[in-house]
Amino acid sequence: MQKKVFSILAASFILAPNIMLSAGTKTDNVSLSDITIVSDSDENKQSYYKTEATSVTRTNTPLLETAQSVQIVTDDLLDDMSMVSLDDTLDYVSGISRQNDFGGVWDNFSIRGFSGHENTGISMLKNGFADNRGYNAPRDAANIESIEVLKGPSGALYGNSEPGGTINIVTKQPKFTNKNSITIMVGSDDFYRLAADLTGPLSESFAYRLNVAAEKKESFRDYVESERYVVAPSFLWLLNDNTHLTYMGEYIKQDALFDRGIVAFDGDFDVIDHKTFFGNPDDDNMVLKNFTHQLKLEHDFSNNWSTKVGLAYKTGDFKGTGAEVKPFVNVNTDSLLLRSRYKDFESDDISFQADVKNVSTINGLKNTLLFGVESYRYELDFALYNLNNTVRMDNIRTNPTYTTLATGKGTIIKDEHQVQKGMAFFAQDELAFSDSWRLLVGLRYDKIDTQLDRYKKGTSSSQNDYALSPRIGLTYLINPNWSWYATSGKSFRPNSGVDKSGNTFDAEEGISLETGLKFESDDKNMGASLALYRIDKENVLTGSDPSGVYSVAAGEVRSQGIEFDISGKLYSHIKINANYTYTDTEVTKDTGGAVDWSSGEVVNLEGKALSNVPKHSGALLLMWEDDLANNSSYGIGSNVVYVGKREGNYINSFRLPDYTTVGLLSYWQANKNLKFRFNINNIFDEEYISSSYDRSWATPGSPRSFALSMNYKF
Repeated sequence: MQKKVFSILAASFILAPNIMLSAGTKTDNVSLSDITIVSDSDENKQSYYKTEATSVTRTNTPLLETAQSVQIVTDDLLDDMSMVSLDDTLDYVSGISRQNDFGGVWDNFSIRGFSGHENTGISMLKNGFADNRGYNAPRDAANIESIEVLKGPSGALYGNSEPGGTINIVTKQPKFTNKNSITIMVGSDDFYRLAADLTGPLSESFAYRLNVAAEKKESFRDYVESERYVVAPSFLWLLNDNTHLTYMGEYIKQDALFDRGIVAFDGDFDVIDHKTFFGNPDDDNMVLKNFTHQLKLEHDFSNNWSTKVGLAYKTGDFKGTGAEVKPFVNVNTDSLLLRSRYKDFESDDISFQADVKNVSTINGLKNTLLFGVESYRYELDFALYNLNNTVRMDNIRTNPTYTTLATGKGTIIKDEHQVQKGMAFFAQDELAFSDSWRLLVGLRYDKIDTQLDRYKKGTSSSQNDYALSPRIGLTYLINPNWSWYATSGKSFRPNSGVDKSGNTFDAEEGISLETGLKFESDDKNMGASLALYRIDKENVLTGSDPSGVYSVAAGEVRSQGIEFDISGKLYSHIKINANYTYTDTEVTKDTGGAVDWSSGEVVNLEGKALSNVPKHSGALLLMWEDDLANNSSYGIGSNVVYVGKREGNYINSFRLPDYTTVGLLSYWQANKNLKFRFNINNIFDEEYISSSYDRSWATPGSPRSFALSMNYKF
């Protein structure tokens, strides 16, 4: 596969000039779009495609002209799928696969095979601010306008990140027109949800928005239930014709029983009923709370110069007890002893951003220059208690019973305080040096200082990381509908912990090569992209040394593949969102080895694939819409998701089977103010495992379910 990808990359670079020359007569009308700062936009509201992403360059450059693969989950797609959380939405973007979700209490995915930090996940942004430091409740769709998936390294703009990609959540913005709605949803497993979206002006210069949601549900899993509450106020203040101030607040609380999923019985996942709960039914719910505040001031000095200054503050709180099977256990008897862990994590994260943009024309060349600074301070208090043999499960294959053997927090095994401070400078230049050519260059310098106090061990360590993250991209506008691009960039992510000599590790570093084609229809209601890439990452922690105690930074990992996405309106009545992904991942170097905890043997990972990353995956969503009498309309559609075979853990000792789910979607717009939706998920009731950490921690996929909703605007 490696040779094939390199051949295709090389062919793309070689053939591109010929394509450009042959298309040269068609580029007379191609030019850079004007950049306009707006508070809200109704563009493409009824389409699965958007022409711009706010975060990809921070300058609102059209996607067709950007040397990067970007996919956007629009609000229309979120509505049609009746999405209420982040996890199900990303099936409709190529290159994303599900990872261990920490007992159902956080969002965790990989992009192009790279999943980021084991406990905090991939690179996640909210309105351009870091949103994944610390522990975060699963994101809720109540105040999400769109989800931007930036493929490849984004370190040149955002610093500490994975080379596979970054997710930016764009929240709903206030409007200067009154638009209010309430949504009621009911569904399978006693699912109930009430949400409201209220926005409008309070004066000629001040607009507000308030999104709230309350949700309660049980689960197809025995004993598992959860509650979620969201309150998200925001405002927009037009200080004058050239200056505006925005605020976004969000409070989210989730109460949920800790659920590691099911186990494989003697290596077989088909033996255990997917409903079986491997925990303590008498445990209280885990409670996660996040408060987020974002304040951003934007000012236009002139038609050429503008600036943005932003401040964000986020707190996290994660507390509760959860019983679980010990990891890396081979379950082969009907009785099983569980351990309990009490978690008490608190975090504070404050960050500052400022940038200045200049758009100028010099000797007929349009130049967009962006430069800025960023700093943050992140603090985490981490206390973890362990109590072994707290619950005995019997008859796990037939009729599970639970016997409590011990209660309490147990013994503290980790008591840590971490403070991380970061400062960065970045610069980016976009040059349009003809009607057809676009050049993008960027560079960011990061300095990150980390202080870690381990109270349990009585030790302290400090770590200083420095990184230069460049990127370069070239785009050729073949004609008003097609473009070709090539890009390369670097990423970095600090490694935590120490080796057996007490030394800290160098940061992980990744480098990416990518090329591709993009298409956009004349009416800008449909777009498509084809991307080919290769990413290499070094200084990867590969488990533990033979003693099983200390980490070893001895790994190198490669991911290469092909991604295809298409979204938007095929015709006036048909909307489509489809993708296909081929991902080939491999550990290319491992001099330290990793411990197979079930046998105690040290396994060399070289040649192993990354866990939970299928080679083949894809999704298709089709929706037919038409008008009815009395100013009403309807839509009916179907969605198909395919996920191929995946390695179930990092040592590749077992594989998860592939699966396909099919759903049905429908809505009836009774009048301009009232809409009903009825969706059925996994209509054929496919049994599958969506992700796993090992044989003892595997997440079963949801069986057939339905959701009925009513949205009323007033």
